[in-house]
Amino acid sequence: MKTKLLAVVIAAAFAAPAFAQSSVVVYGIADAGLMYVNNGGNDARTKLVSGIADGSRLGFKGTEDIGGGYKAIFNLEARVQLDTGSQQAGNLSSNQGYALSDGLNFTVPAAAGGAATAAKLLAAVRAGLQPAVNVNISGALFDRTSMVGLVTPVGAVLLGRMYTPGYEVFNNADVFESGTAAGWGGIVGGTGGLLTAGIAIRSDKSLQYRIELPNGVGASLMYGTEKSGYVGMDKKSWGANLRYRANGLDVGVAHNHGTDQVGNRGLVTTTIGGSYKINDWKLFAGYHTQKNENSVIILFADSTFAPTFAGFGPALGPVLAGQLHSALVRNFYLNAASAQVGFHYQMGAGRLMASVVRQNDKRASDSDATQFGLGYDYNLSKRTDIYTIAAYIKNRNQGQYAIGAASASGGFTSTPGEASKGIQIGMRHRF
Repeated sequence: MKTKLLAVVIAAAFAAPAFAQSSVVVYGIADAGLMYVNNGGNDARTKLVSGIADGSRLGFKGTEDIGGGYKAIFNLEARVQLDTGSQQAGNLSSNQGYALSDGLNFTVPAAAGGAATAAKLLAAVRAGLQPAVNVNISGALFDRTSMVGLVTPVGAVLLGRMYTPGYEVFNNADVFESGTAAGWGGIVGGTGGLLTAGIAIRSDKSLQYRIELPNGVGASLMYGTEKSGYVGMDKKSWGANLRYRANGLDVGVAHNHGTDQVGNRGLVTTTIGGSYKINDWKLFAGYHTQKNENSVIILFADSTFAPTFAGFGPALGPVLAGQLHSALVRNFYLNAASAQVGFHYQMGAGRLMASVVRQNDKRASDSDATQFGLGYDYNLSKRTDIYTIAAYIKNRNQGQYAIGAASASGGFTSTPGEASKGIQIGMRHRF
């Protein structure tokens, strides 16, 4: 079905010249490479990875000039995993994460199986909290962007699935441009991987207003209706940013605010940062706070495991469900601040890149992480480049952060507090 739909979209794109004032562009990125990583345990050390520096994609964007300073626009962008040909991804590491099940001990009477049954329940919960697919869980065709809008003389109004105002500022401040093993987002969030995300990247079912002024000032305001937010579970969400791009500066400040399924305060983030270009140098700095008191995943997990607990009967089932819920509330709680500094240095057709990222976990577990990244990117042409990146993550206490890529999270080291280190070599082609 997806193949047929994609064929229809492509056919429509090439039929666009029938409309005199319209234009449709087919574009994309093909990015893949090899990664050698040491995360401990039995995790494979050599991996072929799609989308290391940039998520591979196929997109369609179009515009129609309807006169008077008004333009109708659209953008459809599909995720493509070059290593498998699919549109979904999971953790790069095969190691088990333990943060979300920390302190969870089911109490099962001997008559219901005792310790053996409790151990099986714990294993099942851990597997459920670490799904094989955690990017584009729904399998959406145009998971990256699906938007239509109207550009007017006083700004643009956009509707659909789009990047959030907070992520726009976060991405612009990232030395490694939200990709590779050294990307800022690699250690932003809780120690549960993407399930405790520290930034809402995109939002479903959203309305956005954007304005770009001639003096370099820009701003956006986004409102997400029911089932909005990064994983499409927020009751409602909103975000705003203010940016300045001129005189070598690209800086901004932004705020995202989400709720859980019943409207309680959820993931809330504030980001400030950007870059300054001077001669061959481009300097970066950013600061990001994240707090989530009511993760949307908690109620989702409760309902997912409800049938399992129901099998234990009306007396024991609710007790086991309550034990899980208490653990999830405690372990999905996120309260952290992250800072990043780094630079680009232009060297002919290439650039040297380096950054240091610090994730300060403000919870009692104090599971901090520090990430060091160094890379070189060389342009073979205007559209094609090759790159090599080295990264090292120093974990503390329960931290299990593992180096990742633009298209997928790193996953986990084999044990809490263990370091993750690796090298990536890849090629990226833009078309």
